[in-house]
Amino acid sequence: MAGGKLSPRQKMINLMYLVFIAMLALQMSKEVLTAFGYLNERLDTFNITQVDKNTARYQSLAVKAVEQPDKYDVINKKAIQIKSLSQKLYTRIDTIKEVVLRGVEEEDRTNYEALDKPDNLDVYLYQKGKVSENGQAFLDAIATYKNGLISILGSDYPKVSKSVEDHFNTDDIPAEDKVSQAKNWLDHSFVGFPAVASLTKLTVMQSDIRGAERDILNAMLGVQLQADANVNANTYQTIFIPEKPSFFPGERVKGEIVLGRYDATLKPKDVIVNGKSVTGRSPNGSAMLDIAAGNVGEQTLKGEFVFIQDGKEEKIPINTKYTVVGKPSDAVISADKMNVVYRGLSNPLTISVPGVADKDVRPSAPGLSKASGLGKYTMIPKAGKEVKINVSYTLPGGLTESSQKTYRIKDIPKPMATVRKESGLVKMPKASLEKTTVRVELPDFLFDLEFSVKSFKIKVPGQATITVTGNKLNAQAVTAVKKARVGDMIAIFDVKSTMIGNSSYNVKDAMPVNIEIQ
Repeated sequence: MAGGKLSPRQKMINLMYLVFIAMLALQMSKEVLTAFGYLNERLDTFNITQVDKNTARYQSLAVKAVEQPDKYDVINKKAIQIKSLSQKLYTRIDTIKEVVLRGVEEEDRTNYEALDKPDNLDVYLYQKGKVSENGQAFLDAIATYKNGLISILGSDYPKVSKSVEDHFNTDDIPAEDKVSQAKNWLDHSFVGFPAVASLTKLTVMQSDIRGAERDILNAMLGVQLQADANVNANTYQTIFIPEKPSFFPGERVKGEIVLGRYDATLKPKDVIVNGKSVTGRSPNGSAMLDIAAGNVGEQTLKGEFVFIQDGKEEKIPINTKYTVVGKPSDAVISADKMNVVYRGLSNPLTISVPGVADKDVRPSAPGLSKASGLGKYTMIPKAGKEVKINVSYTLPGGLTESSQKTYRIKDIPKPMATVRKESGLVKMPKASLEKTTVRVELPDFLFDLEFSVKSFKIKVPGQATITVTGNKLNAQAVTAVKKARVGDMIAIFDVKSTMIGNSSYNVKDAMPVNIEIQ
C-alpha cells in the first residue's frame, strides 16, 4: 500500500511500519506489540481529523455546485461518487477490524500485548493455503474501489490516478529470489501476523482512503481554480443585464453588458454591438447600452467585448437576446370568486403567459390534460374541494418562472324534473300527462348536459304512491291519473337519472315537478 507522491506524515508511517515488520522477523516483543497499538491509536485519531477536513471539502464543493453549476456541477457529481465508494470500503475495513478483535472484551482492546494471535484474521481471510470466500470479497472490494476511482478520474488527473493505483494495488508479491512462486497479497500482508499488527495495517488502509479523497478533491478543485485564473474567451461569457425584462416598440433598450465572473478592474478597450461602438461607460467597467428596442419579438445583440491583457488585445464575443412585447390594448379582468371547475365534467381551460410561446408553457395539475389548440386544456377534477394548477414557463432568454392558481371543485347543481320542458308547477289536462315524458334538466347551467331518467315516483291525491321505471308513466300510473279530478295537484318526485356520457357520475335526485290537472 505504498507508492506515488507521499506526504511526510505518510512516509513516516510507512517507515515505522517497515521497521516493525523487520522486527517481527526476529522476534515480536511485548514492547513492539504496544508500539503497534499506539500507532494504531494515532492513525485512528488522524483518520477522524481527516474525515472532518474532507467533509468540509465536500460541503464547500456542494455549495460551489449550486452557486456555479457550469463550473462545479460535474466535479461535485464525481465527488459524490468518490465519497460513496470511499465510505463503502472504509466501512468494510471496519467490519474486518471487528473480526480481528472478535472474542476480545472491550476493556481488553487496549491491552496490545495480549493481541499477539493471528487466528481470527487468518481463518477469515485465508483458509487451507488459499484465499477464503471472505478474503476474495475483501480483494474484490479493494479492486472495485480502485477501479471506480480511476474510472471517475478518467484521463484528467493522471498523477492522482497513478497514486490510487499504487496505494490500492493487491497484485501477488513476487518472490525475492525471483524463482519461487509469487505470494498472494493477503497472505503477504496479514497471514501469520499478530492481531495488533493486522489491526494497524487495516487502519493504514483507511488512512490511505481518506488521503485519496483529500488528494482527489484538491486536484479537481485545483484544476478548476487554475482555469478560473486564466482570462480568455473560453472561461468568460458576456452577459446583458437589461434595465427591465421586456421593452415596448419605440422604447430605448437600457442595460449593462458585463463579463461573467464580474471583475470591476477589467475595463474594456471597446465594446461593439450590432456593428456599432458602445461609448457609454460606468465606473465599474461595464458598457452602458442605449439603443432603439426594435420590432415586437426576440432581438439579438451581437458583437465583441475588447480588453487588453498582457499587452495584447483579447476579444470575447457578445451573443445575447432580449424580447420586445407589444403594448397592452386591453385590461385583464377576472372574477376571483368564479374560479370553479365541476366534478365529473371535462372543464375547458385556456392557459397562457403573455409574451411566452405555448410550447414554453408547462401547466400541471391532477386531472389536467392538453387539448387541441394553442393554450387549450381540459380539467377533470379529482377528489377534494380544490385543485391547484401549477404553471412553469420559460421566458425568452431561458429564465424559468412559475405561478400557481387555485380553483374550487364543485358538484354540478341539483337538476330539476320537467314535463313538456317545464319545471316547478305545470298546468295540463290528464290526457296530456298520461302521455308525457319525464325529463331531467339543468336550466341556465354553463354546460350543455343531457340526462337519462331511470325512475321516478308519482303521487295522485287519494291514491298510493307509485314507483315508475323509465321516463314515461306505466299502466298503473296512468290508471291513477285517470282518477284525478280537475284542480288536483299531482307530484312527480324522487327522479333518479344518470348523466349521458358519464354514467359513473352520481347525479343527485332531481327537484320535483307538480302538475295541476285542468
